Amino acid sequence: MMATIQLKLTEDEAEILIDALETDLEGYIDAAADARANGKRADVATFTEAADRIRAVREKIRKLVPDA
Repeated sequence: MMATIQLKLTEDEAEILIDALETDLEGYIDAAADARANGKRADVATFTEAADRIRAVREKIRKLVPDA
C-alpha cells in the first residue's frame, strides 16, 4: 500500500486542483476513445485506468470543498 500524505490547501487551491484534474480527465477519456477507435486494447485499458484514478482523486477533493 502506498503511504498517505497530508496537504493543507485553501478552498481556492482545492478548486484549482479539481479544475486541473477535470481537464486531465477529459484528455484521458479522449485518448481512450481514440485508442478504442484504433483497436489498441492495451492503450484503452491504460487510459481508462488513469481516468478512473483521476476521477477518484477529484471526488476525494470535492468532498472536502463546499459547493465544489
